[in-house]
Amino acid sequence: MRRRALLFSALGGAGALVVGWAVLPARSRLGSARLLVEGESESDVALNGWIRIASDGSVVLAMPRSEMGQGVHTALPMLAAEELDLPLKLVRIEQAGADTIYGNVAMLVAGLPFHPRQAGAEDGFGRARASRWLMGKLARELGINATRDSSSVADAWDVVRMAAATARASLLGAASLQWKLPVEELSVRDGVISHPSGRSAGYGQLARFAAATPPGVVTLKEHKEFRLVGRSAPRFDIPSKVDGSARFGVDVRLPQMRYAVVRLCPMLGGAPGRVDADAALTMSGVERLVMLPGYAGSSAGFAVVGKTSWHARQAALAVDVEWQQRPGGALDSRRIEAQLEAAVRSQAGHVFYERGDVAAAESSGRPVEAWYRAPYLAHATMEPMNCTAQVRGGKVELWAPTQVPQMARAAAARVAGVALDDVTVHVTLLGGGFGRRLEVDFVAQAVRVAMDCAGLPVQLVWPREEDQGHDFYRPMQVAMLRAALDKNGKVSSLRIKSAGDAISPRWLARAMPALSGPVDTSGKTTSEGLFELPYAFADQKMEHVATRVGVPVGFWRSGGHSQNAFFSESFVDELASESGQDPVGFRLALLAHAPRHKAVLSLAAEKSGWGSRLPAGRAQGVALHESFGSIVAQVAEVSLSGGMPRVHRVTCAVDCGTVINPGIVAQQMESSVVFALTAALHGRIDIREGVVQQTNFPTYPLLKLAQAPLVETWLVASQLAPGGVGEPGVPPLAPAVANALYALTGKRHRSLPLVG
Repeated sequence: MRRRALLFSALGGAGALVVGWAVLPARSRLGSARLLVEGESESDVALNGWIRIASDGSVVLAMPRSEMGQGVHTALPMLAAEELDLPLKLVRIEQAGADTIYGNVAMLVAGLPFHPRQAGAEDGFGRARASRWLMGKLARELGINATRDSSSVADAWDVVRMAAATARASLLGAASLQWKLPVEELSVRDGVISHPSGRSAGYGQLARFAAATPPGVVTLKEHKEFRLVGRSAPRFDIPSKVDGSARFGVDVRLPQMRYAVVRLCPMLGGAPGRVDADAALTMSGVERLVMLPGYAGSSAGFAVVGKTSWHARQAALAVDVEWQQRPGGALDSRRIEAQLEAAVRSQAGHVFYERGDVAAAESSGRPVEAWYRAPYLAHATMEPMNCTAQVRGGKVELWAPTQVPQMARAAAARVAGVALDDVTVHVTLLGGGFGRRLEVDFVAQAVRVAMDCAGLPVQLVWPREEDQGHDFYRPMQVAMLRAALDKNGKVSSLRIKSAGDAISPRWLARAMPALSGPVDTSGKTTSEGLFELPYAFADQKMEHVATRVGVPVGFWRSGGHSQNAFFSESFVDELASESGQDPVGFRLALLAHAPRHKAVLSLAAEKSGWGSRLPAGRAQGVALHESFGSIVAQVAEVSLSGGMPRVHRVTCAVDCGTVINPGIVAQQMESSVVFALTAALHGRIDIREGVVQQTNFPTYPLLKLAQAPLVETWLVASQLAPGGVGEPGVPPLAPAVANALYALTGKRHRSLPLVG
């Protein structure tokens, strides 16, 4: 076996099962596989495309997903250790880079114009099975691998377990053949196979024979057999992050490495006109200036290369440049908001869901109407955009904190004019992703600069001001929500119509131009969460007007759910008030047909002490939302201090299917609350004359430690397949806080952010 390419193909006359793609009826990934990972030992034995056995009996798991704080580097080893009956401490991971056998299909679902309630069935991500044919075709052909849509554990639930179970079956088969004993009489405990006669051997002793042994019957454990899954375990990445040995993108250091700092046209979509770099290039430690074209319509500019990032940064600021506006005029967020409202009022939208006769109900009932608004938002990751690239000898090597290694490789190949196989991608840890690192603009720029640096490695970094001013923002959105109440005060209909830029076609046009044709342009990802409400309103109509106003837009943590839960759950609270009912009781009455939602809401109400006496000056608000296959209810306890909201406590109830590691779920709920509360209170991007006004944290503030609430997480027991965890805690927070503010002050908040 070669160090960098372990080939798994037919073994013996009959051949052996190889698990690279998931062994699933609906998503078959059988066949030969190639595993590209770092650090293999000649003594290691590969049993399939995911599992290697070391001579000491420890296991190496190929890790195709990016770790950005969500705990995937711990959760997936837990799945492997569970099915291998191995102590978790004996499993280690190796990042799998851009190899195509680890492609997942979740990233393709969001852009397709199907919906579960239209198709009549759902898969594990709450997406329509009707779209699986196209997704599977694209994933098989391209091997696309993305860390997004809270899909890492959900996608690995069957895949990694089956890979580990297959390896276990091969090891048992090897022991059976060697010892000439029936496999049914063998047992496994802590990586040791034994027989009542006293024969025993560790995995390391059996691995080479197992590699040539067909696995026979492969069965997965039942829930009652789990020893690791469902129990908290320490995260693998904590020690290295504590002692400083963890390597993020900005930590990459290579011999003779140079540093590049970008400076882009401050007007969105603009470009440099006259550029005078003479003075900048004479500064100490400065080597060259490289012009950068606009990436998929975003701003063009340049990068300055120096011996340190400080030299490069100072020289970039010293370049004398005249900037030019984008063709078509400057963008302005105030005008865009007016355009979106006009679109809702006058344009026909794509109807995602319709039931009953909404118009008739509205004509005979008392109308209740409200308009809601959400601004553009930046990602504001702690680690700035960066990528290290080296181009020499017709090959490209990347060290990148990316959520999409295949797309990073494709972007590098396009820029350098080389074949995909001539690009190697090393995926580092990510200092925050939130969807921003689904983009590959910074990768393309790094490669372009490296091509001009005579084979030397170059680390390209975006200053914070460039990151804030040239993000792919969460789209601005405007929504009209209208209900009708019958003569008894009961809500008889619900209509929701929204307008905002469609994300998926913009993103695919940038990241995968060849696939930008077949995707949905109806705005599904922007409007998700509005057309899949669980409440049993008799007559419903949900539609969205997909716009294209020119501002670069992209995926933001929890996608369209992030603003649409604010719209819908705030309005549901309004309807409860109009009906004279308690907000929790009103919702529960509408959830008789949705037992999972009802159980989650009931748990949140119970654990928060809903309806009990609160300290003076405090009130509670509630919100319930499903996203990415998980249901989350949150109760926020809020007061006002100097006229400013203060959130003291957030109670989260979660049904995310089977829980792998309860501690990580709690961490993700805490992370989601802090992330969402930052946006709910302060988050907004304003554009004036084409220029983003919030350029750094003083004008785009983050929640401070002293402002963080107590977050309690309560889990609903489930044996369903896992849903997402990293994003579903974000959507309910803003409406829960807004609803608490109404209970406290009697004033409705229908626009974000809630402050200012």
